[in-house]
Amino acid sequence: MAFFSDLVGLADPDTFAAHLSPLRKTEWVVYAKPPFGGPEAVLAYLSRYTHRVAISNHRLVRADASTVAFRWKDYRIKRADRMKVMRLPTSEFICRFLIHVLPSGFHRIRHSGFLANGIRRDRIAKIRCLLNAEPEPDQKPDEATSAECDVQPAHQPCPKCGGAMIVIETFLHGQTPKSRAPPWEDAA
Repeated sequence: MAFFSDLVGLADPDTFAAHLSPLRKTEWVVYAKPPFGGPEAVLAYLSRYTHRVAISNHRLVRADASTVAFRWKDYRIKRADRMKVMRLPTSEFICRFLIHVLPSGFHRIRHSGFLANGIRRDRIAKIRCLLNAEPEPDQKPDEATSAECDVQPAHQPCPKCGGAMIVIETFLHGQTPKSRAPPWEDAA
């Protein structure tokens, strides 16, 4: 056993026994509540904490005294039937569920923008290129980028029809454009 800070002195077995001796003389009364009323009551209790935590209520399929069944998506399968049902012992399900519950005072933050998972590597590479910054020296080789800056062409293709788009005006954030955009036309 290791003790730190103000408790370093308790590492000595005699000091530790002397520290516990008053506690041995105290008459301890243990009050234990009866256990939950079965797996339904456990799931009812846990369901209050599932909103945007680890699993939503609609994914829970069934539960009995020994198992919990829930739906999960197999991302390795590229066709439509990716949803599967997993059955776990109740204790294992609770252990896996509680891994995703944040301690009190913590908030879940999901990255968006240039740190969004699908575009992070490319965007960080482009930002480094634009800033003329080299990758960190302790970075793994596959994370380092060898791509050059992508220079935007003067005429970009329209994402809808593929025709050439021409830049009419460029203005800074907060700056008022000199020309006004044409009014929207209804496509109906």
